[in-house]
Amino acid sequence: MTTPTTTNVAQGDAHVGVQAQAIHGDVYYQLPPDASPKERFRIGVKYLDARMPGRARELIEEAVARGYETDEVRFHWLLALLSGRSLRQLGNEDLTTLSAICGRITRVHGRGEWTAGLRSVLRLLNSLNTADTELIVKELDELGPRQRDKILDHLGVLLEGPVEDQLWHRSVERARAGQKAGDRKNRIRLFFHPSPAPPRVRPIQPAATPVGEWSRALAATVAFALAAGNIARLLLHRDELPPMLAYLVSAAGVAAFVVGGADRHFRRERLRLKEAEFTPPTQRRAKPPAGGFARKVDRLFDTYFGRYVPRDTGRSHWLVQTAGIRRHLRDELVEIYREQRVDAGEIAWLVRHLVGDVRQRWENDTLSAYRTGLRTPWRSTALYVVGLAAVVAGALWVAPAAALTAPLTGTASVLLAVGSAVIGARAWFRIVAERRRVPADEAERAQQLAEREAAYERWQKKLSRKPSDAEMASWLESDRKILVDEAMRHYRLRPSQVIAHAFIEAPAGSYKRARVPRGPWRYSRYRLLLFLLTADGVRQVNIDLDFEESVARGTQRLNYRFDTVAAVRIDGVATQQQTFELTLVNGDPIRVRVTESSTDGIQPGEDPGVLSRVALDASGLLHTLNVLEGIAAEGKQWIRHQHRRADERLSEVTATVTGLIG
Repeated sequence: MTTPTTTNVAQGDAHVGVQAQAIHGDVYYQLPPDASPKERFRIGVKYLDARMPGRARELIEEAVARGYETDEVRFHWLLALLSGRSLRQLGNEDLTTLSAICGRITRVHGRGEWTAGLRSVLRLLNSLNTADTELIVKELDELGPRQRDKILDHLGVLLEGPVEDQLWHRSVERARAGQKAGDRKNRIRLFFHPSPAPPRVRPIQPAATPVGEWSRALAATVAFALAAGNIARLLLHRDELPPMLAYLVSAAGVAAFVVGGADRHFRRERLRLKEAEFTPPTQRRAKPPAGGFARKVDRLFDTYFGRYVPRDTGRSHWLVQTAGIRRHLRDELVEIYREQRVDAGEIAWLVRHLVGDVRQRWENDTLSAYRTGLRTPWRSTALYVVGLAAVVAGALWVAPAAALTAPLTGTASVLLAVGSAVIGARAWFRIVAERRRVPADEAERAQQLAEREAAYERWQKKLSRKPSDAEMASWLESDRKILVDEAMRHYRLRPSQVIAHAFIEAPAGSYKRARVPRGPWRYSRYRLLLFLLTADGVRQVNIDLDFEESVARGTQRLNYRFDTVAAVRIDGVATQQQTFELTLVNGDPIRVRVTESSTDGIQPGEDPGVLSRVALDASGLLHTLNVLEGIAAEGKQWIRHQHRRADERLSEVTATVTGLIG
């Protein structure tokens, strides 16, 4: 039997669309340029645990070539070579390597856990020469849990006959126990979330007053000072107390009016801007380009505002009333994150936080709390009103006195003072408001940043439970083994009656995908083609698998004889999209896209060729092709010929193993 294979494909007329994708920043498979042999071995074991035995074997053999060789290394080396295949499925090159590994072993009689594990693997290899299955199973049961689990995971189909049935059933029991292990239901979704972009806020715009505004303010101030000075000179020349007192009252009123009016203007202007954030847009804006960052951010806000509806509130009412704030928040994020290095999915956490904050303030009836904070204090209002009243009252005494003292210059000074005061007050109000805006913005941005940083930390803490690539591979392998077992039960087949089983896997319909650097894509939903090869022919089962929910649904069953398999091939360049095609004599070809471009989403330091090999390795497609191509070339006779070819070479290996384990 072969291991279930994972080919990232779409079949026939299947529509495949990426909902979201993530490439994590993990260093799970990171290999330093100057890595020691031991480090290479450790990374190799990680690839093996993630069901990529080909890449694991490359790294383990590099470690051995550099002098790092122990029983633990030999144990994993054998697993990487034999993973997911029966002894009689090994090719000549594999058998040569197997013989070489066994030839390097001098003794396996120690008590170490890895020595015991190696001895158990050798016992399995020697099973062709013995019918004592009880000793094989007993020795397996006595192993430590790590070694026993690894053997069941990778060598559950190595043997044939009654031993294979026992090992397969144990392997399936382990798959059922591990299918939901590790809090899969709550953690698996985290793998498809991208690493979040750090929080940002809109930068503070420095105070910017146009030159014309400053010119008006200064010119009006100078004009007012000259006019007021001339009026004071005329009043002193007149030498009457009431007009002079009125002048002083007006001067005090001007000061009070300016202080109170500046604060009042600032608050009103800031309130106007805040209200504008909540005002629904009056014009429909052209949609941004499809597939662009802005369009993706639009979708995020539409999704979460549609999902986070406050309690006791209708969805349509909620969306209408929050159209303005939704547009404001959307525009802010597009502005501060619009760069190629940030994907919209990386700020989804921030969109959720912002929408959740709006919902909470809606439910607490604090969405418009800013109005209270920007309400003009009674002191500023009193200064403004009293100052204006004092100016008017004083002017009623001052203006006639100045005009009577000097009709021409006095009247001109009064008019100049009034005009320049109006122009100057308006200009200085705007200048002061702009100056006060900066510290107000800084305080507001500091609060926003603190809230976003807290939300970012909470999300980072949640993402810390993200499963590793090996856990994702283990859950997927558990699903596949259970599906294979269910298919066998449906067809009333024992494992020993199945020559090989293989999977072709495709992302199904709309899906999410994610991977770690130097690792293969993992998908949230799969479309599976399961092949069971028996002596009577091929059973094919098409399955839809919701990987996040661990729910599978069979969609089609096909049965055909070996002699109806006309051709099997792979089309396409290795680093680009490749298509698997299985042609039947009396049916339409089965075509599936087996790999995606390895340059899609490639990260610095990654090699497209290595990524392509890793994707094929994780899929197990090469094992599948070996079986199907053999059937296409030789039909049913391939089984007998393959067994004969393998048996001739296995006799050499088993002779070496017999001498080692006695």
